[in-house]
Amino acid sequence: MKIAVLKETFAGEKRVPLIPPSVEKLVKLGAQVEIQAGLGETCLYTDSDYQKVGATVNPDREALLKSADMVLRLRKPPLAEVGLMKKGAIHVSYLDPFNEKELVEKMRESGASCVSLEMIPRSTIAQKMDVLSSQANLGGYVSVIVGAELLDKIFPMMTTPAGTIKPARVFIIGVGVAGLQAIATARRMGARVDAFDTRPVVEEQVKSLGAKFVKIDLGETGQTKDGYATQLTPEQLQKQKEGMAKICAQSDLVITTAQLFGRKAPIIVDQGMVAGMQTGSVIVDMAVESGGNVEGSVLDQVTEVNGVRIVGFGNLPGRVALTASQMYSSNLANFVEHFWDKEAKTFNLKLEDDIIKGALITHGGEIFSETYKSIVK
Repeated sequence: MKIAVLKETFAGEKRVPLIPPSVEKLVKLGAQVEIQAGLGETCLYTDSDYQKVGATVNPDREALLKSADMVLRLRKPPLAEVGLMKKGAIHVSYLDPFNEKELVEKMRESGASCVSLEMIPRSTIAQKMDVLSSQANLGGYVSVIVGAELLDKIFPMMTTPAGTIKPARVFIIGVGVAGLQAIATARRMGARVDAFDTRPVVEEQVKSLGAKFVKIDLGETGQTKDGYATQLTPEQLQKQKEGMAKICAQSDLVITTAQLFGRKAPIIVDQGMVAGMQTGSVIVDMAVESGGNVEGSVLDQVTEVNGVRIVGFGNLPGRVALTASQMYSSNLANFVEHFWDKEAKTFNLKLEDDIIKGALITHGGEIFSETYKSIVK
């Protein structure tokens, strides 16, 4: 089976879908791995690094697409490239299917079996291939580093001959994978950390990391079977904003992490809350790419509102591209290995498997995903 790995073309993307150790793993399974020339250069991997572990290097991107039985990427594919794949090819990448209806339709028309990595279920067996968690983990780390760089004060408490410096106060909104890593990172750097989530079940995790869990009475809340927070009512959102405004006003750095898969991110910090914050404080909006949690955040920019810096950097994991590539590549190789038939030396697309049922969007010229069909009419 021939697996093609394509160089990312998205502006500013430095992450690499597959690095040499993962290529070596697939080659040992019996896969014929062919990479586009220059695939790893943004992470300082040379073509010879890939050749040493058994990959073939091809400078012709179009030829790669036309000949591959399986295509591995990081970002979703450009529309123009979908029709180049041979019928029945398996395509694996991020896809953002609910916001990319035209792309999904093109995939269906092409006859490709298209796997959306975001749709892999959050089950124990699928943890090793969970790209959302691995990249969100790094995003949470980077959000604190970026915030600390822009904040005009230090994080830890210091006792000096000039007096005692109080620790910075950091407020994390949303305690998923990204939020937990942001808490851990800010605590390691010496900050005093408060955290809030609509799911009371995460309070224990927050406390275990040395942070304080902020309690706001919202009535009935919960989480989905995959561990995501359920959507709040307008009344609950208003109560939440009122409670959080008090903490924001006391905080030096606020980090928002709330995203709703397939839908626009909710506005959590509005203009009134920003206006109530201290001059010189910083907000990092981790959801800016899906609409933003903060009024006034602008994608890939730092804006200033009433003396408060609002950071809207996209692709936070891409700021630590080498580590992000290592993690994504491992997730991707684990996914391929999990369904690999060692005797036939091919990828076995098990249509009845829960992971495939969750992540496979198109197959055989049809929409395969029941979740996609139920949401996109």
